[in-house]
Amino acid sequence: MTDLTAPPPGTGTRALFVHAHPDDEAITTGGSIAALVAAGVDVRVVTCTLGEEGEVLGEDFAGLVADRADQLGGYRIGELAVALRALGVDRPRFLGGAGRWRDSGMAGAASARHPRAFVGSGREAVEEMASLLDGWRPHLLVTYDPRGGYGHPDHIRVHEVVRAALDEAGHRPRRMAWTVTARSDVSRRHPAPPGHLRHAGESELPSVPDSRLTHRVPLDDATYAAKLEALTGHATQLELVPGTDDDPWFLALTNGVLQPVSEVEWYIAHDLVDPDGPYVKCPPGTAHLLDGLVGESR
Repeated sequence: MTDLTAPPPGTGTRALFVHAHPDDEAITTGGSIAALVAAGVDVRVVTCTLGEEGEVLGEDFAGLVADRADQLGGYRIGELAVALRALGVDRPRFLGGAGRWRDSGMAGAASARHPRAFVGSGREAVEEMASLLDGWRPHLLVTYDPRGGYGHPDHIRVHEVVRAALDEAGHRPRRMAWTVTARSDVSRRHPAPPGHLRHAGESELPSVPDSRLTHRVPLDDATYAAKLEALTGHATQLELVPGTDDDPWFLALTNGVLQPVSEVEWYIAHDLVDPDGPYVKCPPGTAHLLDGLVGESR
């Protein structure tokens, strides 16, 4: 893994990660969560749905899916708890409480018309998020970009809810960061992929140009191992494929497409330069996600 200096000490710093479904926290930000916890940051992860509309790997738990027993959401709470413990976070937390909002499914799915679908969460979700910000007062808030990373309606809705809550809350975090995938990472290939999996086609995996990236969290051996352990916890959703020698591991979701488990997690961050002003995009670079936040006590 990457041999880099330790992250800035984060004692006294609070970080809030807001995700759409169980497994998103591990796939996109698992190493960052583990690294921030190791640096002394108080980290909380809020998930907005139970992932009820997800597909399932294999046959053992196939009966849990939405059009059969519709028990997948409850099962995934347990997977999320296992993953968060691996990352050093005490327990799952859900916006509005577990089960308040339901996985909306992919774009165009009939599940988006469910009365509890998160895409229809309206003002209540914004008020819940604003209350959470005011109650816990994080210094750092991590969520998705306006496209929701890969365009899932719930991811896009998370971004909308967070941005609206930031306009209404009495407390606004010093930094808001969007978790993104670096363009240079998606081009990596496994040297010997399993026969039942495949590499992504050109532009199949969403990413942003490296020139737009502003912050990163490099993962040492311990935090990379914690991320892998967290990913293993989401066994209904993904499988892990070991790399060779010093190459990274890869993961594949139910679509069978391999994607690298990178040794660095990247962000596009915006800082609150003026407490009464708008968030300002940080300049491109490779600063650590905690740089500029350590020692604040708002």
